[in-house]
Amino acid sequence: MVTISEVAPGDGRLVTFLDDQHITQVARRGVLLDVRKQSALLASSDDETVGVLTYDIDGQDCEIVYMRASGQWGGVGTELVDRVAEIARRQGCSRLWLVTTNDNIDALRFYQRRGFRLATVRCGAAAEARRRQDPQLPEVGNYGIPVRDELEFERDLESAT
Repeated sequence: MVTISEVAPGDGRLVTFLDDQHITQVARRGVLLDVRKQSALLASSDDETVGVLTYDIDGQDCEIVYMRASGQWGGVGTELVDRVAEIARRQGCSRLWLVTTNDNIDALRFYQRRGFRLATVRCGAAAEARRRQDPQLPEVGNYGIPVRDELEFERDLESAT
């Protein structure tokens, strides 16, 4: 059984999970964000962290800044997205959104199956982020696909999605 809990930015379990994934920052929309300093949801099973979702609420928008779930098809990612959508609705948000890169085929499938739509394509943005903010962003990503572009997905929280 998986338990989802809200944790404060900088929570030790959050930082440990992110450190184990070698993730401290994400670049998107020309900005580098420290994911350890974001509000977060932690998924646990048998005292083991099996997933993390960090998010940022700004007015009526809630951004999923980073999400990682251990293993595919286990439902942890879905539970994390559902929970952050609940939190966002309670705080008056009407839109849930995120940015990923063009190589992240698994994320493209995952988010679209959960009601997200492609909203914006920023051609060359990943390559620009690599030059300006995050030189560790790989040139080639998942499935041997060159990492070039940012894809922004969004989900309307006011409709029954």
